[in-house]
Amino acid sequence: MVELDKVIPVQKIRHIGIFDFKELYYTCYNWFSHEQYDLAEKNYTEKINPKGREVEIEWDAVRKVSEYLKFQIMVRWRIIEMNDVEVEQDGKKIKLQKGDVEIRFFIILLKDYEHRWEGSSFSSWLRKIYDKYFIKSRIDKYEGKLVEEVNDLIGQAKAVLHES
Repeated sequence: MVELDKVIPVQKIRHIGIFDFKELYYTCYNWFSHEQYDLAEKNYTEKINPKGREVEIEWDAVRKVSEYLKFQIMVRWRIIEMNDVEVEQDGKKIKLQKGDVEIRFFIILLKDYEHRWEGSSFSSWLRKIYDKYFIKSRIDKYEGKLVEEVNDLIGQAKAVLHES
């Protein structure tokens, strides 16, 4: 079984108003590619309601950082009452979207993702000792790096939302 260091508290972005959905989506998607994560889109659902479109997206991204640790970022999008709007920007009319966007970020540091320490209760006990005494500072460093990376992603997403 993969041992979780801990699930780091959810961070979220919320924006109500005008935004560029396509730009927001591709900025976030390209961030994962640039940071060399394996990104899987687990769900993309779009429903038409009387007040506008409702979009739900689920992404799971993983990146190996050592033979023992992986970063996992789960992103959950929910957009409600999204409608296309035409706005004038720099003297040109462009199509953007208006709605209520919420993006939640869950981050996890996965330990023993190759199940090397499984097999017996003694191996499991040794893994706990290894984590607590031998590599604790390394785990703490990686956890800080993961938080920094997600904060960078959040910053880029916020920048797109505030440009609109």
